Amino acid sequence: MRSDSRPGPRDSRSGPRGRPRSAEADAAILEATRAALGELGWTKLTMGDVAARAGVAKTTLYRRWPSKSELVVDAVAAPFDLMELADLGSLAADVESAVLQFAALLERPETKTALMAVIAESTRDEALRRRIRVSIVERQKRLVLLGRERAQARGELPYEPDAATAARTADLIFDVIAGAVVNRTMVSAEPVDEVWARTFTELLLGGLTPR
Repeated sequence: MRSDSRPGPRDSRSGPRGRPRSAEADAAILEATRAALGELGWTKLTMGDVAARAGVAKTTLYRRWPSKSELVVDAVAAPFDLMELADLGSLAADVESAVLQFAALLERPETKTALMAVIAESTRDEALRRRIRVSIVERQKRLVLLGRERAQARGELPYEPDAATAARTADLIFDVIAGAVVNRTMVSAEPVDEVWARTFTELLLGGLTPR
């Protein structure tokens, strides 16, 4: 579930004081960035082209995002921030819902193209890789934390003995779910339908050995 206190695209950076930012302009810039990524790719994308597409001045764009890498990561991260974890009454149902929602987001052409472009570029840019972890990966772990808390409250999952173990568990759960869905949709190019989501969830919750 989205939290009103969750940081937005620019909360991690302090901008200059002055005229209040326009949410409409921010949304237009991020949408223009995703469109430019899809058409031009990372290398040919320029801040000037994004500004022209969004209908804003380049000074406005640079005031919000000082670099192309910051802009592109925020553009890729924005759709993921819209994901919500419905409380469907059981851990299995919650996981299936999250898997299908995540897969549907990855199947959107603008998301798939933008994500692949920024990941490819991050293999040559450590700063960009760190920003992806902070702006996309770490922020989306909120869904894992929320789902686990609900399951623990229902008695479906045990509580971890300490904070360090809880953090490692959350990391592993996120890596397993996100890794499987990304590989299925973007590497294998296979559909993530209800049958696959249910089978994956059963394997995740039950393990490989017979119960």
